Amino acid sequence: MADFLQTGTITTLHALKPEAWRMLDAELPRWGRRKPLGVVLPALYSEFENPAVYTIIAELEKADWIERIVLVLSQAERQQYEDVCRLFARFGGRAAVLWRESPEIQEMLAELNAAGFAAATPGKGRACWMGVGYLLSKGDCEVIAFQDCDIKTYHRRMLARLAAPLMAPDFGFEFAKGYYARFSRKLNGRLTRLMVGPLLAALRRCGVGCGFLEYLGWFRYPLAGEIAMDARLARTIEISPDWGLEISTLAEVYRRVPASRVCQVDIADCYDHKHQAISASDPGKGLHRMAREVALAIFRGAAADGVVLPAGLLNGTLPLVYRSEALDMVRRCHIDAVLNAMETDLHEETEAVEVFARGIQEAAAEYLADAAGQPPLPSWQRVEAALPDVFARFEAVQAVEEGTWAQRASA
Repeated sequence: MADFLQTGTITTLHALKPEAWRMLDAELPRWGRRKPLGVVLPALYSEFENPAVYTIIAELEKADWIERIVLVLSQAERQQYEDVCRLFARFGGRAAVLWRESPEIQEMLAELNAAGFAAATPGKGRACWMGVGYLLSKGDCEVIAFQDCDIKTYHRRMLARLAAPLMAPDFGFEFAKGYYARFSRKLNGRLTRLMVGPLLAALRRCGVGCGFLEYLGWFRYPLAGEIAMDARLARTIEISPDWGLEISTLAEVYRRVPASRVCQVDIADCYDHKHQAISASDPGKGLHRMAREVALAIFRGAAADGVVLPAGLLNGTLPLVYRSEALDMVRRCHIDAVLNAMETDLHEETEAVEVFARGIQEAAAEYLADAAGQPPLPSWQRVEAALPDVFARFEAVQAVEEGTWAQRASA
């Protein structure tokens, strides 16, 4: 985004000169010798039925400053897993594919569940968590970055810009979050534009104030899945398994990392990825489910920061104020789209607000019924304390991966 403003307390790193990423591409191999980079790619097999993931693989292959790549593959059959292994064989020993449905992974998860850890809930969060565990087991990555596999506009400069603030020797950052403009022929990013921003504004109007909510407001794209963190931080944080992942991760960073060591980075002029259906009639799917789980993560993050959220507020005032804020945002975005010669649909955007309002009300009911909710996935520091040989389990999985590489190489 073409501005140079610093707002809030965290550092904003802009993309003022688009070609400057080439300097990073040249410097990162040197920086990576001191602070090696590991990349976690959470993916469903369905991602491999779309062209975006093949562009991502081709771009990552050009990034010789990546120490390790781990793809955590879910909802795949054995043949599909082997097909993905064939694609990643080009990286050699730098890459591994963790197959969630494999007997080795299932056995490890069962052992974790038996030890009392909440490792059973599937979702993107668990895939990211498993990827962190794998990279920590290797012990040779100082920085860990997370990247989605459905980015249609992907280029390796996104990862270069995201990881560079942590890999550079003198900046001192421990956490970086990407931000970007999401548009194609129209404005995208409905959940951020029409739900998260207006909900935070509504909470402020209702007199709900705390450091965490203010902190969330500093991030230009709080739901961005592209983040990077110091491996020591990755070892100590808990992770939400559901769509509250990004908000709950920011809550962990808020508690553990001084704001001076946190940055947000402009990683793309235009970012586009797979769009979720609104799913107005089914709260278990699409943006409807995402709105509920994201709102719930916001409520729980505020509560963990000492805020009392009474039933009268959540069930009465807040939904009304949210609708007011969100409908105003619909108007503002409509004008923005018109003046940028983009398609815009006031009716469709207003319908999205109504679905998000229901999601917020459902989140409020769930929060009031059980404020703490299901425990998050535990930190790997805690898991290793309870199961000292847990990282050796990843070595057993890696042995399977190496055998797969050998089979592919001899085929």
